[in-house]
Formats: sequence, structure tokens, C-alpha cells
Amino acid sequence: MSIRKGTDWGRPEPVPDDAIFVNDDAEANVAISASRRARTPTPPLCLLGGDLARTLGVADNEASLRAGEGTHVQIDLGMALVDGRLVWFVSHLVARRSWWRGPIVIAANAAFLGGYNVAPKAHPGDGRLDLIEANPSFSERLKARSRLRSGTHVPHPQIKIRRCRAAQLELTRSTPVALDGISIGEARTLSIRAEPEALDVWI
Repeated sequence: MSIRKGTDWGRPEPVPDDAIFVNDDAEANVAISASRRARTPTPPLCLLGGDLARTLGVADNEASLRAGEGTHVQIDLGMALVDGRLVWFVSHLVARRSWWRGPIVIAANAAFLGGYNVAPKAHPGDGRLDLIEANPSFSERLKARSRLRSGTHVPHPQIKIRRCRAAQLELTRSTPVALDGISIGEARTLSIRAEPEALDVWI
């Protein structure tokens, strides 16, 4: 069952025997990426924590999941070609040299990035990614930082957000890229898209 705004978030279902328990987005990324590269079925995930889990409203669910009880939801998966290299992300792709200067690009499947609600309208089951492109002045970054936890940093004239199924970007210079908190090196070109309802997760 996919997640749609205005509908129930999943349905109660037993946890599959082959489900992988993940504590954060990085662990989820490793599990998904391994299956994709091996061209094997994408494993079901039990989310115990991380930005995706927080976006889905997870709180202290480990005992019930370990007991085999949970709520099943189908969510989207982010895919990207990073300088031609195919990669995946469950929560976000981030391209930046610094949070305090220079351009920032975030492709968000989840609303949260660490303690910040960077993409307050991002929805993991709508078939789209929230693409954030920003290069504000230092003073505007200071102001935005104070509003990031609540998600009230947008709308902002120096922060562009668009919701898209796919997008291509050419960065102004080679820029470090991270997927779900995992650094993968620098890149100049990004081609991203959402793969709808590609992940089965239990929360």
C-alpha cells in the first residue's frame, strides 16, 4: 500500500521473515544498493531510526517489529546518475562543499536531514523528489538555520524548491556528493529520478 497524503499510512501486516532491520538511512542504503547491484529482489526493511523513519513518524517501534508486528508501507526510492555512476538513496542526495558558502543541492525523498526539516513538503510515497537548490548569502544562511528545525526556512527567494519525478543538473564545479549520509566522492553532473513504490518498509 503506497503512502498518499490524506490517506492512512500503510496497514498492519506481519513482518516478513527476510526483512532487514536498519538503524538509520546509511544502513538502509547499503542493503538496497547491494541488492540492486546484484540484481536480486529488493529486501523488505524494518526501520528503527533515521531521517526516513522520522518522516514516517517512527517512534520506539523496535520491540513490536522484533515480535513480528508492524505497519507495512510502500515508498519511493531515489535513483541517480552521478557523473554516469548509478546510485540509489532512500532519504536524500546532498551535493555541497559547505553548508556556509557555495551552492547546495538536495534531492529529498524524506523531509528530515539530521535534526532539520529541510524539505517540509517531501513525501516518501508521492512518486516525486523535492529538489532544493540554494546559494544564499552568509547572513541569509544564518537566518535560515534558525528556522530549519521547524521547516519555516521556506519559502525563501534564495532557496528554490521544486517537486519532480526526474531532473538533470550540471553543477558549477566538481562537488562532494553524499547519499543517505554516505560520501561517494565528487561529481559535476547529476541525473535524478524517483522510482515510485519501489521499497517495502515496516514501521
